[in-house]
Amino acid sequence: MSNIEKITNHLRKKAIERGGEPSRETLNIIYTKDGLTYHKTPDNEYYRIYDFIVGAKTYQSVEQPIHFFNAGKAFGKFQKQLSDFPAAELFDPIPNFHNTVKRFENLMTAVKNDKIGRAKSVTDEIEFAIKREKDTDVLLELMEKGAIPIRVTHNDTKYNNIMIDDITQEGICIFDLDTVMPGTLLYDYGESIRFGASAASEDEKDLSKVYVDLHLFELFTQGFFGELQNELTQAEIEYAPFAAKLMTYENGLRFLTDYLDGDVYFKTHYPQHNLDRARTQFKLVADMENKMNVMKEVVSKNAKTGARCKVRSSCNI
Repeated sequence: MSNIEKITNHLRKKAIERGGEPSRETLNIIYTKDGLTYHKTPDNEYYRIYDFIVGAKTYQSVEQPIHFFNAGKAFGKFQKQLSDFPAAELFDPIPNFHNTVKRFENLMTAVKNDKIGRAKSVTDEIEFAIKREKDTDVLLELMEKGAIPIRVTHNDTKYNNIMIDDITQEGICIFDLDTVMPGTLLYDYGESIRFGASAASEDEKDLSKVYVDLHLFELFTQGFFGELQNELTQAEIEYAPFAAKLMTYENGLRFLTDYLDGDVYFKTHYPQHNLDRARTQFKLVADMENKMNVMKEVVSKNAKTGARCKVRSSCNI
């Protein structure tokens, strides 16, 4: 909550400075009578309250392409407004959250321990993960060398973590700020593409339906990079398509690890739920690898020209 208080105060000031709507453009914490950001009950339960944002809603999937373009704008704007916030002031609520090397190591440990005897049934998925181990440390090494700057990042930029205005269709408020911490904006860009540009749901059983929708990919990229003109380094632009693949791969590792461990982290609704999730992620990774040259062209073009999809007609809707 300390992180969230600092971030939302910063975003509120930005909205006020440009004459915006601070009551709708960021979460607004309702403090307790004691001036705290949360309330702890005698039973050690914790509660927090935000002002309700009227006239906007979230979506579990992209129902209208213009929404995804506007989501890209909103996440890009989020990054731009926090570009002058000192990331070192934030706590790290989940250490190694996007440390893909650690995620891979966790999978190998789960394979070795094979707690409930599932490893033999997923040898293809394990092999798929192992073949891409070389990708796990790419962004980490670039950050360590300073080639990619450390910024304030959301780290869970799924499409359903943004409020879409009912009238303007604009992305107005990003929420679920519990994972805000220092990192690279490539994590945020990559996670948004992983979740929003997939043609299928995260647990689709028919893998023939799973692929990256290049139209949605370009719409989000237009919106995101359009808000960040002259803000990004060349390395951030260059590695953006790779980050989309890496975040997808990382989530596949996490789902597969949890499946092998007995479904102890992610909520599941049937025995193979985490396995289906892992398979969709790995299918999406493979499709991104096949389309990587096209994805690089899209990012390169839009990093130079910025947002263009400002009306419905130009979004091919």
